[in-house]
Amino acid sequence: MLIDYEKLQRCVGAGSYEELKRSHKGWVEEYWGGGERSRQEEWTRNIAVGDKSFVENVKAQLANRAKGREVREGDEGYQLREGCGSYKARFGAEKGDIELENTYFWGISGE
Repeated sequence: MLIDYEKLQRCVGAGSYEELKRSHKGWVEEYWGGGERSRQEEWTRNIAVGDKSFVENVKAQLANRAKGREVREGDEGYQLREGCGSYKARFGAEKGDIELENTYFWGISGE
């Protein structure tokens, strides 16, 4: 995941990156303290989340590695997410029954 730390620092009022790290650690510990929470997919399934210009910049920097990924608007701003592809299309030709030619007999004799 990519985060615009300078903007995040300004948004939360942190004076330095180190202060932001300490605050973040405290928020995480407070949030997970009871262990009853679950992950929020918008933040865990995306490559980048933020305003439109930030997400588009991340996509541009990824260049060819972002091929097929879309910038979408979500509840928390914009997201850069990889679309779900089918495994069948990618691996279909490699699948098949195991045939005798793939078998190796380890010292088996007919005696």
